[in-house]
Amino acid sequence: MVMSSCLVFTFILTSLIAAATADTYNVVTFGAKADGKTDSTKAFLSTWASACASAGQATIYVPSGRYLIRSTAIFSGLNCKFSAITIRINGTLVAPSDYRVLGSSANWIMFQRVNGLSINGGIFDGQGTGLWACKASKKGCPKGFTSLEISNSNNVIVSGLSSLNSQMFHIAVNGCNNVNLQNLKISAPSTSPNTDGIHISQSSVVTITNSVIGTGDDCISIGPGSTNLWIQNIICGPGHGISIGSLGQSLQEAGVQNVTVTTATFTGTENGVRIKTLAKPSNGFVKNVLFQHVTMVNVQNPIIIDQHYCPSGKGCSNQESGVNINGITYQDIHGTSTKQVGVIFDCSKTNPCSGLRLNNINLLFGNSKVVAQVSCSNAEIATSTIPVTCS
Repeated sequence: MVMSSCLVFTFILTSLIAAATADTYNVVTFGAKADGKTDSTKAFLSTWASACASAGQATIYVPSGRYLIRSTAIFSGLNCKFSAITIRINGTLVAPSDYRVLGSSANWIMFQRVNGLSINGGIFDGQGTGLWACKASKKGCPKGFTSLEISNSNNVIVSGLSSLNSQMFHIAVNGCNNVNLQNLKISAPSTSPNTDGIHISQSSVVTITNSVIGTGDDCISIGPGSTNLWIQNIICGPGHGISIGSLGQSLQEAGVQNVTVTTATFTGTENGVRIKTLAKPSNGFVKNVLFQHVTMVNVQNPIIIDQHYCPSGKGCSNQESGVNINGITYQDIHGTSTKQVGVIFDCSKTNPCSGLRLNNINLLFGNSKVVAQVSCSNAEIATSTIPVTCS
């Protein structure tokens, strides 16, 4: 017992010493102003450069206040001496209110080629209302930026972050491995276009947990090349649900596999759990997906596979999707659908869905006790605890 206590004490003491000796870099020291008006982009980049040059553990601290980031800020870990940098944010990062300043930029805040990055707390305010109004007027507006992108990086944690009113995607994870997104709050009006909460592409071992997401588009969207995803304890609404896709945008495309969505609640969303593929040739695929323990509250399409997705009406009309969909399990999904048809499997004639499993599905139409119907075409149902007939 004495040896064990000594070891524990030594570990705690070592941890405290490491924390005490870690270099902390305050953005205010490097010239950042917390007034929401002074451009602090250069100050943030200078703070990163100093932390990146540190020979040991480094922490970047953003005190309370509003910090205007007026230009695209790219934080690269390529030449960092010690890659595990922690960013502790007590304040708010604010984008320009004039969408024309950054609306043609793909990104606002971007981390690339980092390893061991942790972002804790903070608010990112994309101030997207001006761009959304422009898009509503159809006056040839810019596409808009993603508020936070993590690209080509490994071992990243984002915890306790709030993202408000992004011009487009709130958070994008692209080309990464081992990313943990937890305790996030993401918010934009239901009328805001293309404001996906979290978008994942070409990434593996990504977890999204304990988060509240309400946007004008998908709460979570999963793009090509996404594998080994775990999504748990998500509250979604408003928005378009959790979507795999759209897939099949190109003939040669990486597939999506090993995805679990568990313990999620959708309230007033357009879709619940969705797989969508463009109606055009592709060698992409979706396989080994589990949707389980899901509650639907007045959702238009609680369960849907749409392989005839063609939003522009160009390049995919009168075609069939080549994306192969196999091994999708729906388990313990219950609640209410705003439409009589609560389950839709609209699969490709030339490449039908296969291995679909429906276990313990209990969806009702509106406030009635009428069971929501199932519409099924071009699909092979492996098992089902509800009546399903496919044409």
